Amino acid sequence: MASYWIETLGCPKNHVDSDKLAGRLESQGYTLALSVDEADLVVANTCAFIEAAREESIETVLELADAKAHSARLVVTGCMAERYGEELAEALPEVDLVAGFGVDFVAPTPVNLRPRSNFDLLNLPRPLHRSPWAYLKIAEGCDRRCGFCAIPSFRGDQRSRSRAEILEETGVLVESGTREIVLIAQDLASWGHDRRRARRGEALEVLDEGGTQPIVDLVRTLSARVDWVRLLYLYPSGLTDELIDAIVETGVPYFDLSLQHVSRDLLRGMNRWGDGTRFLERIARIRERDSRATFRSSFILGYPGETEEDQRQLVEFVEAAQLDWAGFFTYSKEEGTSSATREGHVAPELALERLREVSEIQDTISARRRDALVGTLQRVLVDAPGRARSVRECPEIDGVVVVDPEVEVGSFVNVEIVASQGMDLVGAVR
Repeated sequence: MASYWIETLGCPKNHVDSDKLAGRLESQGYTLALSVDEADLVVANTCAFIEAAREESIETVLELADAKAHSARLVVTGCMAERYGEELAEALPEVDLVAGFGVDFVAPTPVNLRPRSNFDLLNLPRPLHRSPWAYLKIAEGCDRRCGFCAIPSFRGDQRSRSRAEILEETGVLVESGTREIVLIAQDLASWGHDRRRARRGEALEVLDEGGTQPIVDLVRTLSARVDWVRLLYLYPSGLTDELIDAIVETGVPYFDLSLQHVSRDLLRGMNRWGDGTRFLERIARIRERDSRATFRSSFILGYPGETEEDQRQLVEFVEAAQLDWAGFFTYSKEEGTSSATREGHVAPELALERLREVSEIQDTISARRRDALVGTLQRVLVDAPGRARSVRECPEIDGVVVVDPEVEVGSFVNVEIVASQGMDLVGAVR
Protein backbone atom coordinates (compact mmCIF):
# COMPACT_ATOMS: atom_id res chain seq x y z
CA MET A 1 0.00 0.00 0.00
CA ALA A 2 1.43 3.39 -1.00
CA SER A 3 1.87 6.16 1.56
CA TYR A 4 1.99 9.96 1.42
CA TRP A 5 3.46 12.92 3.26
CA ILE A 6 2.22 16.51 2.93
CA GLU A 7 4.25 19.50 4.09
CA THR A 8 2.13 22.65 4.37
CA LEU A 9 3.35 26.24 4.38
CA GLY A 10 1.49 29.51 4.65
CA CYS A 11 -1.92 30.47 5.94
CA PRO A 12 -4.79 28.38 7.36
CA LYS A 13 -6.41 28.29 3.92
CA ASN A 14 -3.46 26.24 2.71
CA HIS A 15 -3.89 23.86 5.64
CA VAL A 16 -7.47 23.23 4.55
CA ASP A 17 -6.27 22.53 1.01
CA SER A 18 -3.79 20.01 2.40
CA ASP A 19 -6.56 18.36 4.38
CA LYS A 20 -8.60 18.03 1.20
CA LEU A 21 -5.61 16.55 -0.64
CA ALA A 22 -5.09 14.08 2.19
CA GLY A 23 -8.72 13.04 1.97
CA ARG A 24 -8.39 12.56 -1.76
CA LEU A 25 -5.26 10.45 -1.33
CA GLU A 26 -6.76 8.29 1.39
CA SER A 27 -9.90 7.70 -0.67
CA GLN A 28 -7.64 6.18 -3.32
CA GLY A 29 -5.81 3.86 -0.98
CA TYR A 30 -2.90 5.90 0.32
CA THR A 31 -2.00 5.95 4.00
CA LEU A 32 -0.24 8.67 5.94
CA ALA A 33 3.47 7.91 6.29
CA LEU A 34 5.16 8.13 9.67
CA SER A 35 7.87 10.37 8.22
CA VAL A 36 8.84 11.94 4.91
CA ASP A 37 11.53 9.35 4.21
CA GLU A 38 8.95 6.54 4.40
CA ALA A 39 6.47 8.10 1.93
CA ASP A 40 5.94 7.04 -1.67
CA LEU A 41 4.43 10.42 -2.52
CA VAL A 42 5.71 13.67 -0.99
CA VAL A 43 3.74 16.87 -1.48
CA ALA A 44 4.87 20.42 -0.72
CA ASN A 45 1.89 22.78 -0.43
CA THR A 46 3.57 26.14 -0.90
CA CYS A 47 2.87 29.79 -0.11
CA ALA A 48 3.60 32.75 -2.41
CA PHE A 49 2.07 35.68 -0.55
CA ILE A 50 5.32 37.59 0.05
CA GLU A 51 8.99 37.13 -0.80
CA ALA A 52 9.86 35.63 2.59
CA ALA A 53 7.14 33.00 2.14
CA ARG A 54 8.44 32.11 -1.31
CA GLU A 55 11.97 31.71 0.00
CA GLU A 56 10.73 29.43 2.78
CA SER A 57 8.76 27.38 0.28
CA ILE A 58 11.79 26.82 -1.95
CA GLU A 59 13.94 25.86 1.03
CA THR A 60 11.30 23.39 2.17
CA VAL A 61 11.03 21.79 -1.27
CA LEU A 62 14.81 21.27 -1.40
CA GLU A 63 14.82 19.83 2.13
CA LEU A 64 12.05 17.40 1.17
CA ALA A 65 13.97 16.40 -1.95
CA ASP A 66 16.96 15.50 0.22
CA ALA A 67 14.89 13.73 2.88
CA LYS A 68 12.57 11.61 0.72
CA ALA A 69 13.27 8.08 -0.41
CA HIS A 70 14.99 7.80 -3.79
CA SER A 71 11.97 6.12 -5.37
CA ALA A 72 9.41 8.55 -3.95
CA ARG A 73 7.71 11.14 -6.15
CA LEU A 74 7.88 14.81 -5.15
CA VAL A 75 5.04 17.18 -6.08
CA VAL A 76 4.94 20.93 -5.57
CA THR A 77 1.46 22.42 -5.32
CA GLY A 78 -0.19 25.45 -3.73
CA CYS A 79 0.18 29.16 -4.45
CA MET A 80 3.75 29.07 -5.75
CA ALA A 81 2.90 26.27 -8.15
CA GLU A 82 -0.07 28.22 -9.45
CA ARG A 83 1.75 31.53 -9.74
CA TYR A 84 5.19 30.39 -10.90
CA GLY A 85 4.53 26.92 -12.32
CA GLU A 86 6.75 27.01 -15.39
CA GLU A 87 9.62 28.76 -13.62
CA LEU A 88 9.53 26.25 -10.76
CA ALA A 89 9.49 23.28 -13.11
CA GLU A 90 12.61 24.61 -14.85
CA ALA A 91 14.42 25.66 -11.67
CA LEU A 92 13.73 22.51 -9.62
CA PRO A 93 14.81 19.35 -11.45
CA GLU A 94 14.39 17.52 -8.12
CA VAL A 95 10.60 17.85 -8.48
CA ASP A 96 8.54 15.31 -10.43
CA LEU A 97 5.51 17.54 -10.95
CA VAL A 98 4.48 21.14 -10.35
CA ALA A 99 0.70 21.05 -9.95
CA GLY A 100 -1.49 24.15 -9.74
CA PHE A 101 -4.98 24.31 -8.29
CA GLY A 102 -6.58 22.91 -11.44
CA VAL A 103 -4.47 19.75 -11.51
CA ASP A 104 -5.46 16.44 -9.95
CA PHE A 105 -2.17 14.66 -9.37
CA VAL A 106 -3.74 11.79 -7.47
CA ALA A 107 -4.30 8.45 -9.17
CA PRO A 108 -4.91 4.91 -7.93
CA THR A 109 -1.93 3.17 -6.42
CA PRO A 110 0.80 2.52 -7.35
CA VAL A 111 1.75 6.20 -7.47
CA ASN A 112 1.15 7.60 -10.92
CA LEU A 113 1.20 11.34 -11.38
CA ARG A 114 -1.50 12.26 -13.86
CA PRO A 115 -2.48 15.90 -14.46
CA ARG A 116 -6.15 16.69 -15.05
CA SER A 117 -7.65 20.11 -15.63
CA ASN A 118 -10.71 21.67 -13.99
CA PHE A 119 -9.98 20.08 -10.63
CA ASP A 120 -11.51 21.77 -7.57
CA LEU A 121 -10.17 21.26 -4.05
CA LEU A 122 -12.89 23.29 -2.34
CA ASN A 123 -15.53 20.59 -2.03
CA LEU A 124 -13.36 17.49 -1.74
CA PRO A 125 -14.03 15.38 1.37
CA ARG A 126 -11.40 15.56 4.07
CA PRO A 127 -9.96 12.67 6.10
CA LEU A 128 -11.18 11.79 9.58
CA HIS A 129 -10.35 14.80 11.71
CA ARG A 130 -8.05 14.19 14.64
CA SER A 131 -8.28 17.49 16.53
CA PRO A 132 -10.94 19.18 18.71
CA TRP A 133 -10.95 22.14 16.28
CA ALA A 134 -10.88 22.50 12.51
CA TYR A 135 -10.56 25.16 9.85
CA LEU A 136 -13.52 25.29 7.47
CA LYS A 137 -12.95 27.16 4.20
CA ILE A 138 -16.24 28.60 2.94
CA ALA A 139 -14.97 30.41 -0.15
CA GLU A 140 -12.01 30.56 -2.48
CA GLY A 141 -10.53 33.60 -4.22
CA CYS A 142 -11.30 37.26 -3.66
CA ASP A 143 -13.22 40.02 -5.47
CA ARG A 144 -11.20 42.82 -3.89
CA ARG A 145 -8.09 44.23 -5.52
CA CYS A 146 -5.94 45.48 -2.67
CA GLY A 147 -2.84 47.25 -3.94
CA PHE A 148 -0.38 44.94 -2.21
CA CYS A 149 -2.04 41.57 -2.82
CA ALA A 150 -1.51 39.25 -5.80
CA ILE A 151 -3.82 36.50 -4.52
CA PRO A 152 -6.70 37.23 -6.94
CA SER A 153 -4.27 36.83 -9.85
CA PHE A 154 -3.80 33.14 -9.09
CA ARG A 155 -6.70 32.25 -6.77
CA GLY A 156 -9.24 34.06 -8.93
CA ASP A 157 -12.43 35.90 -8.03
CA GLN A 158 -14.46 34.82 -5.02
CA ARG A 159 -16.25 31.49 -5.34
CA SER A 160 -18.47 30.84 -2.35
CA ARG A 161 -19.40 27.32 -1.38
CA SER A 162 -23.09 26.64 -1.05
CA ARG A 163 -24.79 26.57 2.32
CA ALA A 164 -25.56 22.86 1.86
CA GLU A 165 -21.91 22.01 1.16
CA ILE A 166 -20.73 23.91 4.22
CA LEU A 167 -23.30 22.33 6.52
CA GLU A 168 -22.49 18.87 5.19
CA GLU A 169 -18.79 19.28 5.93
CA THR A 170 -19.61 20.73 9.35
CA GLY A 171 -21.70 17.66 10.14
CA VAL A 172 -18.81 15.34 9.24
CA LEU A 173 -16.44 17.33 11.43
CA VAL A 174 -18.81 17.39 14.40
CA GLU A 175 -19.37 13.63 14.11
CA SER A 176 -15.60 13.11 14.26
CA GLY A 177 -15.39 15.05 17.54
CA THR A 178 -14.73 18.62 16.41
CA ARG A 179 -15.80 21.12 19.08
CA GLU A 180 -14.71 24.33 17.36
CA ILE A 181 -15.08 25.41 13.73
CA VAL A 182 -12.83 28.23 12.48
CA LEU A 183 -14.35 29.79 9.35
CA ILE A 184 -11.82 31.06 6.83
CA ALA A 185 -11.88 32.78 3.44
CA GLN A 186 -10.08 35.74 1.90
CA ASP A 187 -13.10 37.92 2.75
CA LEU A 188 -15.53 36.14 5.08
CA ALA A 189 -18.03 38.99 5.32
CA SER A 190 -18.64 38.78 1.55
CA TRP A 191 -19.49 35.09 1.54
CA GLY A 192 -22.48 34.36 -0.69
CA HIS A 193 -22.51 37.65 -2.59
CA ASP A 194 -21.04 36.06 -5.72
CA ARG A 195 -23.75 33.39 -5.64
CA ARG A 196 -26.37 36.11 -5.42
CA ARG A 197 -24.90 37.94 -8.42
CA ALA A 198 -24.88 34.70 -10.39
CA ARG A 199 -28.58 34.22 -9.55
CA ARG A 200 -28.03 30.70 -8.27
CA GLY A 201 -31.52 30.74 -6.79
CA GLU A 202 -30.56 29.14 -3.48
CA ALA A 203 -32.19 29.96 -0.18
CA LEU A 204 -29.21 32.02 0.91
CA GLU A 205 -29.87 34.54 -1.88
CA VAL A 206 -33.11 35.60 -0.22
CA LEU A 207 -31.18 36.71 2.84
CA ASP A 208 -29.64 39.58 0.90
CA GLU A 209 -32.99 41.33 0.47
CA GLY A 210 -33.05 44.34 2.73
CA GLY A 211 -29.28 44.35 3.05
CA THR A 212 -28.86 41.23 5.18
CA GLN A 213 -25.52 39.47 4.72
CA PRO A 214 -25.65 35.75 3.93
CA ILE A 215 -22.76 35.20 6.37
CA VAL A 216 -24.97 36.33 9.28
CA ASP A 217 -27.47 33.52 8.88
CA LEU A 218 -24.69 31.00 8.20
CA VAL A 219 -22.88 31.91 11.43
CA ARG A 220 -26.08 31.56 13.44
CA THR A 221 -26.89 28.21 11.83
CA LEU A 222 -23.40 26.82 12.45
CA SER A 223 -23.42 28.07 16.03
CA ALA A 224 -26.44 25.86 16.71
CA ARG A 225 -24.51 22.81 15.47
CA VAL A 226 -21.06 23.18 17.00
CA ASP A 227 -19.86 24.43 20.40
CA TRP A 228 -17.64 27.25 19.15
CA VAL A 229 -17.64 29.12 15.82
CA ARG A 230 -14.76 31.51 15.18
CA LEU A 231 -14.31 33.82 12.17
CA LEU A 232 -10.97 34.80 10.63
CA TYR A 233 -10.20 37.56 8.10
CA LEU A 234 -12.98 40.12 8.39
CA TYR A 235 -12.71 43.08 6.03
CA PRO A 236 -13.69 46.10 8.18
CA SER A 237 -16.32 47.58 5.85
CA GLY A 238 -18.17 44.25 5.92
CA LEU A 239 -18.37 44.19 9.71
CA THR A 240 -21.96 45.40 10.01
CA ASP A 241 -23.89 45.73 13.24
CA GLU A 242 -25.84 42.60 12.38
CA LEU A 243 -22.67 40.59 11.81
CA ILE A 244 -21.23 41.91 15.06
CA ASP A 245 -24.36 40.74 16.86
CA ALA A 246 -24.16 37.31 15.22
CA ILE A 247 -20.52 36.87 16.26
CA VAL A 248 -21.21 37.94 19.83
CA GLU A 249 -24.19 35.57 20.00
CA THR A 250 -21.94 32.59 19.17
CA GLY A 251 -20.22 33.04 22.53
CA VAL A 252 -16.89 33.51 20.74
CA PRO A 253 -16.56 37.32 20.47
CA TYR A 254 -13.27 37.13 18.59
CA PHE A 255 -12.75 39.74 15.88
CA ASP A 256 -9.91 39.25 13.42
CA LEU A 257 -10.01 42.53 11.51
CA SER A 258 -8.02 42.94 8.31
CA LEU A 259 -6.98 46.59 8.78
CA GLN A 260 -3.47 46.76 7.19
CA HIS A 261 -3.01 50.43 8.19
CA VAL A 262 -4.94 53.40 9.62
CA SER A 263 -3.80 56.35 7.50
CA ARG A 264 -6.69 57.30 5.22
CA ASP A 265 -4.35 58.41 2.42
CA LEU A 266 -2.28 55.24 2.61
CA LEU A 267 -5.35 53.01 2.74
CA ARG A 268 -6.69 54.70 -0.39
CA GLY A 269 -3.36 53.92 -2.00
CA MET A 270 -3.97 50.28 -1.01
CA ASN A 271 -7.46 50.41 -2.59
CA ARG A 272 -8.95 49.81 0.84
CA TRP A 273 -11.71 51.34 2.94
CA GLY A 274 -11.51 53.10 6.28
CA ASP A 275 -9.21 55.04 8.57
CA GLY A 276 -8.08 54.98 12.18
CA THR A 277 -11.03 56.99 13.49
CA ARG A 278 -13.60 54.68 11.91
CA PHE A 279 -11.73 51.61 13.11
CA LEU A 280 -11.59 52.90 16.70
CA GLU A 281 -15.30 53.70 16.63
CA ARG A 282 -16.13 50.19 15.47
CA ILE A 283 -13.88 48.57 18.07
CA ALA A 284 -15.45 50.71 20.81
CA ARG A 285 -18.94 49.74 19.66
CA ILE A 286 -18.05 46.05 19.80
CA ARG A 287 -16.58 46.40 23.30
CA GLU A 288 -19.78 48.10 24.42
CA ARG A 289 -21.69 45.14 23.02
CA ASP A 290 -19.48 42.56 24.78
CA SER A 291 -16.70 43.42 27.23
CA ARG A 292 -15.03 40.06 26.52
CA ALA A 293 -14.47 40.96 22.87
CA THR A 294 -11.00 40.03 21.66
CA PHE A 295 -9.29 41.75 18.74
CA ARG A 296 -6.56 40.73 16.34
CA SER A 297 -5.30 42.55 13.26
CA SER A 298 -2.35 42.81 10.90
CA PHE A 299 -0.53 45.85 9.52
CA ILE A 300 1.87 46.56 6.67
CA LEU A 301 4.86 48.80 7.31
CA GLY A 302 6.71 50.53 4.48
CA TYR A 303 3.95 50.56 1.87
CA PRO A 304 4.89 52.83 -1.06
CA GLY A 305 4.13 56.42 -0.17
CA GLU A 306 4.19 55.83 3.59
CA THR A 307 5.33 58.95 5.47
CA GLU A 308 6.42 59.74 9.00
CA GLU A 309 2.94 61.18 9.54
CA ASP A 310 1.41 57.86 8.49
CA GLN A 311 3.66 56.10 11.00
CA ARG A 312 2.65 58.55 13.73
CA GLN A 313 -1.02 57.81 13.04
CA LEU A 314 -0.38 54.05 13.25
CA VAL A 315 1.50 54.39 16.54
CA GLU A 316 -1.32 56.47 18.03
CA PHE A 317 -3.89 53.95 16.81
CA VAL A 318 -2.07 50.97 18.29
CA GLU A 319 -1.86 52.74 21.64
CA ALA A 320 -5.53 53.75 21.54
CA ALA A 321 -7.01 50.51 20.18
CA GLN A 322 -5.43 48.24 22.82
CA LEU A 323 -5.72 45.20 20.55
CA ASP A 324 -5.15 41.83 22.15
CA TRP A 325 -3.07 40.53 19.26
CA ALA A 326 -1.47 42.05 16.16
CA GLY A 327 0.94 41.03 13.45
CA PHE A 328 3.25 43.47 11.64
CA PHE A 329 4.86 42.88 8.25
CA THR A 330 7.11 44.92 6.02
CA TYR A 331 5.85 45.61 2.52
CA SER A 332 6.75 43.08 -0.19
CA LYS A 333 6.72 44.23 -3.81
CA GLU A 334 4.53 41.78 -5.71
CA GLU A 335 4.52 41.49 -9.47
CA GLY A 336 1.17 42.36 -11.00
CA THR A 337 -0.12 44.48 -8.11
CA SER A 338 -0.87 48.18 -8.40
CA SER A 339 1.63 49.01 -5.65
CA ALA A 340 4.52 47.54 -7.64
CA THR A 341 4.51 50.58 -9.93
CA ARG A 342 3.53 53.08 -7.25
CA GLU A 343 5.98 55.88 -6.47
CA GLY A 344 7.56 56.48 -3.09
CA HIS A 345 8.91 53.04 -2.23
CA VAL A 346 10.23 53.00 1.34
CA ALA A 347 13.74 51.76 2.05
CA PRO A 348 13.59 48.26 3.63
CA GLU A 349 15.72 49.44 6.57
CA LEU A 350 13.29 52.24 7.34
CA ALA A 351 10.29 49.92 7.00
CA LEU A 352 11.91 47.51 9.46
CA GLU A 353 12.64 50.33 11.89
CA ARG A 354 8.99 51.38 11.80
CA LEU A 355 7.89 47.79 12.28
CA ARG A 356 10.05 47.44 15.37
CA GLU A 357 8.60 50.61 16.85
CA VAL A 358 4.98 49.49 16.65
CA SER A 359 5.82 45.87 17.52
CA GLU A 360 7.39 46.92 20.81
CA ILE A 361 4.33 48.97 21.68
CA GLN A 362 1.96 46.13 20.81
CA ASP A 363 4.01 43.51 22.65
CA THR A 364 3.67 45.57 25.83
CA ILE A 365 -0.08 45.96 25.29
CA SER A 366 -0.59 42.23 24.61
CA ALA A 367 1.41 41.25 27.70
CA ARG A 368 -0.55 43.69 29.86
CA ARG A 369 -3.88 42.39 28.57
CA ARG A 370 -2.76 38.83 29.30
CA ASP A 371 -1.65 39.79 32.81
CA ALA A 372 -5.10 41.30 33.43
CA LEU A 373 -6.67 37.85 33.02
CA VAL A 374 -4.87 36.44 36.06
CA GLY A 375 -7.46 35.67 38.73
CA THR A 376 -10.33 35.30 36.27
CA LEU A 377 -12.31 32.16 35.49
CA GLN A 378 -12.22 30.98 31.89
CA ARG A 379 -13.90 28.14 30.02
CA VAL A 380 -11.28 26.45 27.86
CA LEU A 381 -11.16 23.79 25.18
CA VAL A 382 -8.32 21.28 25.62
CA ASP A 383 -6.54 20.94 22.25
CA ALA A 384 -3.73 18.63 23.31
CA PRO A 385 -2.30 17.24 26.56
CA GLY A 386 -1.52 20.26 28.73
CA ARG A 387 -2.63 22.83 26.11
CA ALA A 388 -5.99 24.59 26.01
CA ARG A 389 -7.60 27.78 24.73
CA SER A 390 -10.38 30.11 25.77
CA VAL A 391 -12.46 32.12 23.31
CA ARG A 392 -9.68 34.73 23.43
CA GLU A 393 -7.12 32.54 21.66
CA CYS A 394 -7.32 31.41 18.05
CA PRO A 395 -5.68 28.03 17.41
CA GLU A 396 -2.14 28.07 15.97
CA ILE A 397 -2.02 31.87 16.01
CA ASP A 398 -2.38 33.23 19.53
CA GLY A 399 -1.11 32.14 22.94
CA VAL A 400 -2.42 29.12 24.84
CA VAL A 401 -3.65 28.26 28.31
CA VAL A 402 -1.42 25.69 30.00
CA VAL A 403 -3.45 23.13 31.96
CA ASP A 404 -2.94 19.82 33.74
CA PRO A 405 -1.86 17.31 31.04
CA GLU A 406 -4.24 14.75 32.54
CA VAL A 407 -7.30 16.77 31.48
CA GLU A 408 -9.05 14.97 28.61
CA VAL A 409 -8.28 16.29 25.13
CA GLY A 410 -11.41 17.59 23.41
CA SER A 411 -13.17 18.48 26.65
CA PHE A 412 -14.34 21.87 27.90
CA VAL A 413 -13.27 22.72 31.45
CA ASN A 414 -13.41 25.76 33.71
CA VAL A 415 -10.07 27.04 34.91
CA GLU A 416 -8.84 29.86 37.09
CA ILE A 417 -5.98 31.76 35.44
CA VAL A 418 -3.23 31.64 38.05
CA ALA A 419 -0.27 33.01 36.09
CA SER A 420 0.77 34.77 32.92
CA GLN A 421 3.86 33.63 31.03
CA GLY A 422 4.41 36.06 28.19
CA MET A 423 1.63 35.40 25.70
CA ASP A 424 0.58 32.16 27.43
CA LEU A 425 -1.52 31.71 30.55
CA VAL A 426 -1.56 29.02 33.23
CA GLY A 427 -4.95 27.65 34.28
CA ALA A 428 -5.93 25.58 37.32
CA VAL A 429 -9.01 23.43 36.83
CA ARG A 430 -11.88 24.43 39.09
